[in-house]
Amino acid sequence: MAVGFSIASLHVFRLTQNAFFGSEPKLILNPASTSILLSSPIRRQFDLVVPYSVRRKNSTMVSFVAGNAKSDYTIKDPNKEGGGEDEGEEDKVDEVERQISSARLEEKLARKQSERFTYLVAAVMSTFGITSMAVMAVYYRFHWQMEGGEIPYSEMFGTFALSVGAAVGMEFWARWAHKALWHASLWNMHESHHRPREGAFELNDVFAIINAVPAIALLYYGFFNKGLIPCFSFGAGLGITVFGMAYMFVHDGLVHKRFAVGPIANVPYLRKVAAAHQLHHSEKFDGVPYGLFLGPKELEEVGGLDELEKEINRRIKLAKKTP
Repeated sequence: MAVGFSIASLHVFRLTQNAFFGSEPKLILNPASTSILLSSPIRRQFDLVVPYSVRRKNSTMVSFVAGNAKSDYTIKDPNKEGGGEDEGEEDKVDEVERQISSARLEEKLARKQSERFTYLVAAVMSTFGITSMAVMAVYYRFHWQMEGGEIPYSEMFGTFALSVGAAVGMEFWARWAHKALWHASLWNMHESHHRPREGAFELNDVFAIINAVPAIALLYYGFFNKGLIPCFSFGAGLGITVFGMAYMFVHDGLVHKRFAVGPIANVPYLRKVAAAHQLHHSEKFDGVPYGLFLGPKELEEVGGLDELEKEINRRIKLAKKTP
């Protein structure tokens, strides 16, 4: 406990007896005054000597006030002196940091645009290339089959039936492989798809090439051979190719925005498909849905329709804000 020393001016102050007659002086304070507090322990420690002249009104009195040392003294921080200059320096530093952040953001946006353009070129070239080759293959195959003058209706029906069947079957194959392989033994490759991408491509893109190999083999065998089995083979290869192109535009373009997809984004069901796949990446339902085009159906089976609707609305609002 420290003792502070203060000077107080009393409005009315007098002694009942003379201090020099041997009697202990008594203090009589104006009840309205609350400026002096003198406790008994302090009176025992200090002998208060008041001169006789203190009998005058408006005199000066010396008093001791007990208080906490921490509250009685204020220590100035030398670092705060010249605060105006420090604040100016801090403003300059903040401005430099903002300029650096802005430059980095512009660089990142430019890099993203370059990556999207690169992938768009690859997607368009592959789409037109594969589509044109598929059309020519179908035309020349049936033209070659009809050289004898007969129209091979059975082979034509088998080809188109297998095309549709293979395209639908690829959805179920992709769902099974996604869960049993890509999120299991092949996670080292698929993990790149669940992390922020650096560059236009990722390791997960290798799966597109892997799926293209059997499609090319089936198309090759079906194109250069006659008969029912080759026409089924040709149709299966054609269906896998169609599914691959649709998957690329919806999954890579619409969902992950690796390139612009134009009016596809406004198709209600495809918007629902994109929202469902986004929930797969959020892992709110233990990775469900693992499929793509039937993803909303998978979410319905696990009670995720409410979350699906929220995600659809979020994507719509985001699309409106994005120029």
